[in-house]
Amino acid sequence: MENKLSRRALLQAAAAVPLISAASAAGTTLASATPASAAPASATTASATSSDGQPDPAAQRFTIAVLPDTQYLLDEGGSDAEPVRATLRHLVGDHGQDNIVFMTQLGDVTEHGTETEMSTASSVFDDAGGLPFSVLAGNHDVRGDDQRGDTPYLRTFGPQRFSGMETYGGSSPDGYNSYHVVRGGERDWLVLALDWRASDAGLAWAQGVLDRHATLPAILTTHDLVWAEDDGQAQLSDNGQRLWDRLIRGNDQIFLALGGHYWPSGRTTMANDAGNPVHLHITNYQDRYYGGAGMVRYYGFDLARGVIDVETFSPWLLAKDDPTPLEAEHVELSGDVDRFTVEIDFDERFAAFAPPLLPAPRPPSAVMPEGTVAYWRFDGAGFDGAGFDGAGLATAGADGAAVAPGTVARDLTGNGNDLTSELLHGSGRKALTWSAEHHDAQPAHASLRFGGGKQPDRGAVLRTGPDSPINSATFESGYTIETFLKLPEPFEGDHSWMGILSWEGRSGDAGKQSGDPDEPTCSLNLSGERFLQFVVYPVPVDADPTSWSHALPVGRWTHVAMVNDGRHTVTYVDGSKIVRNAAEESRGISTLGKPFAIGGTQYAEQYEQGFYGWIGDTRIVSRALRPDQFLLAGS
Repeated sequence: MENKLSRRALLQAAAAVPLISAASAAGTTLASATPASAAPASATTASATSSDGQPDPAAQRFTIAVLPDTQYLLDEGGSDAEPVRATLRHLVGDHGQDNIVFMTQLGDVTEHGTETEMSTASSVFDDAGGLPFSVLAGNHDVRGDDQRGDTPYLRTFGPQRFSGMETYGGSSPDGYNSYHVVRGGERDWLVLALDWRASDAGLAWAQGVLDRHATLPAILTTHDLVWAEDDGQAQLSDNGQRLWDRLIRGNDQIFLALGGHYWPSGRTTMANDAGNPVHLHITNYQDRYYGGAGMVRYYGFDLARGVIDVETFSPWLLAKDDPTPLEAEHVELSGDVDRFTVEIDFDERFAAFAPPLLPAPRPPSAVMPEGTVAYWRFDGAGFDGAGFDGAGLATAGADGAAVAPGTVARDLTGNGNDLTSELLHGSGRKALTWSAEHHDAQPAHASLRFGGGKQPDRGAVLRTGPDSPINSATFESGYTIETFLKLPEPFEGDHSWMGILSWEGRSGDAGKQSGDPDEPTCSLNLSGERFLQFVVYPVPVDADPTSWSHALPVGRWTHVAMVNDGRHTVTYVDGSKIVRNAAEESRGISTLGKPFAIGGTQYAEQYEQGFYGWIGDTRIVSRALRPDQFLLAGS
């Protein structure tokens, strides 16, 4: 027991760092979204470029740029359009590097909306080159609602301006409202650009666009939406309230709405009729130095991280070699209304209207490559538990059904390594239940929910029989052991050093004295900091090479693979190699002819606490597999 504690205390002393969980996007207000730390402009945005230097529509990180009110820079009474030109040239020049897939302008392009000003604006926007963009009318560009008829604005930024863009979907009959379909992160996004005063006809047109694109997440842009006090907490304007009541709240697709018109900048989050969050932002810098100096805001979508990183800067000022103190002060903006992160679980947020397309279950024959020693799964193909009918299909109410002791999970290789369930320490039957939850890429769409814990020790395991071939397999030519697991959220209670899978028996009985002789000869465990620990006692030497992962996330499925090539072991998490792999040479596993188990690890030949969470498909192959051969791949 002393050695066991000293091994584990070493990690605890080195890695006891507080973990801060991310707040859910739902119900977020100004205070609950995350301000981003100061960094050079564009540092937090996407960096994904296709081979031809153009934006990569498949990259999981992409940027939508937002250009607010430019009226003080396009004023025939005396102004300077160069900051706006510089911004557009910057967007064109960086749209590959920063993966800028679109730019949306928020109205008040000009100060008076005259022919002269619109002519200048037209020339300035020619600098946008091949960058797709939308423009909408503000109150300084036009008067009245979108039924106003012909104007210099309409002749400049009407449908004819956008008709050649691949993103352009169409305009309302009056020409003042438009929509674009933008490709980013391997999916389409709808951008609505609405006039500053959309009429009833304009709103009906917008509703029709949403109805025809019912599976697309939508970003609504307009001029007059929300306003804010100096604290940055935004609230709906009168026009914004009308848009909310008539269009936004009833269309779950709209998850982000952007407006200008007012200053200072601000933001808020409101729940729509479906109970989902809608993020409403005001972006306007005309009150700042040099009429806003062509400030642009980047919305950096990161689908892998589940966030939108927002930053604001002036490309015109950024390019100055020797800026004055006032210019340097306005190169980029910080603070929680100009530089922040919005957290969004995109799949969850869009699930009601665009459920993710998950891979179909794969049959066992498709995932048993040469050398597969054992393969267990917990759907009707490999599991005899409660909840399946005679055809192996889950029955109604099966999710959460207790798995009775003695239930068999068949080894689908036919090698005779069947697992049998067993409750530990007199645990109740809810210590092991069947679940329909699974990793999206897992071959079987099922798992087992383990209810292990401490004080008192409780849980369940699945063990091979006494004569199973895997009990004595030593894998001296190499192996790949992989499984899917998920930790509950919240992760409640003390579950430090719970076992995930192992071979039973004492390493001391295998003649090993380098580590703790009461440890099993091979086990995968989880530390108190949620670090994976894979420890193995090799065949030819007295050693205990151990690998440590980073802290595993909670509430999310994780794939884990331990790969040994006959010399060294490398652990992978979600297909990525971890950094702390054992440096010692490691050949084989000193098995003792004792059972292999899922759901727990013995110590001194006794099970203590069982695993707490979900475990899915588990496979053991007698050779080293590449990451593209893992169960995680090929879906």
